[in-house]
Amino acid sequence: MGKVVLVTGVARQLGGRFVRRIQRDPDVDRVIGVDAIPPEHHLGGADFLRADIRQPTIARLLAEHGVDTVVHMDVTGTPLSSGSRATVKETNVIGTMQLLGACQKSPAVKRLVVKSSTQVYGSAPRDPAVFTETTPPKSLPSGGFAKDTVEVEGYVRGFARRRPDVAVCVLRFANILGPTADSPLAEYFSLPVLPTVFGYDPRLQFAHEDDVIEVLRLASHEPERGTLNSGTFNIAGDGVLLLSQCSRRLGRPTVPMLLPAVSWAGAALRTVGLTDFSREQLRLLTHGRVVSTTQMRETLGFKPKYTTAETFTEFVRSRGPGLLPPEALARAVDRLAVLPFAGGRHATHPTQSAN
Repeated sequence: MGKVVLVTGVARQLGGRFVRRIQRDPDVDRVIGVDAIPPEHHLGGADFLRADIRQPTIARLLAEHGVDTVVHMDVTGTPLSSGSRATVKETNVIGTMQLLGACQKSPAVKRLVVKSSTQVYGSAPRDPAVFTETTPPKSLPSGGFAKDTVEVEGYVRGFARRRPDVAVCVLRFANILGPTADSPLAEYFSLPVLPTVFGYDPRLQFAHEDDVIEVLRLASHEPERGTLNSGTFNIAGDGVLLLSQCSRRLGRPTVPMLLPAVSWAGAALRTVGLTDFSREQLRLLTHGRVVSTTQMRETLGFKPKYTTAETFTEFVRSRGPGLLPPEALARAVDRLAVLPFAGGRHATHPTQSAN
């Protein structure tokens, strides 16, 4: 008998892609996709069961279908269709609690993979240059999706203590981008003009959708020789990009604002439903965040196909041209950089070498 894999969050594009991919693996006998609403995309030969993981019925599904592997992808920062932030938080936190409770009661479950985020580290002025998996945050996230991920990981650690016989793998993804990316940061980069915090040019990392699918697939199987796919791992493409570099590659100009003005602009954007400018999102766009991926490579044995820069290039192609050609925008920024109010011709500007 092959593996029976249950995947949560399959109504989202990323969840659907993972379901279609893992069912092609030879040692997988059956894949069951679960979500509170039916997906609009196809799931290949997988079975779809409409179920809300916030409800105790998820325990019955695990028992009835003999599930041995659970891939929890329903931890996200954006609502589906007409959902609200409150619904998202309930699914992230209460849904995870119910799912873990169901896994604890099921003796058949032997492997759990959880999609988490590097947002657990927060973003603060005195952050280390690079976070490792064991680096404590300078200040815990105070709200939004970032706080959800902190709570989710706390429940997962409790589950791992109660069920030491289950291999638990937590994947902390950097900002996920790609042609079908659905995240607050993807919405931000899709704006015609990007509001930024005056005086800051944060470092950012990205993970490509394709690499997300592959590392989830790797973590859901038995580890290969010399690797270990239980534990907590940062997942990101090599390298970093400055926010100024991102804007130039998009062809979208930035509008530097003082922090209170950016907060006001974010509130206005939320009001009209354009993007989520939460406090944690603002902190990321102020201080940035970079994580080490040494454990991903050396322990998990995963090497991303895409670097951070290549991931962003793929995202740019999917979004189409911005207001300005990237080359013209780069020349304009370079001309501004040498003006007297910018520090003169000999001033160092963080975007001058960007392209």
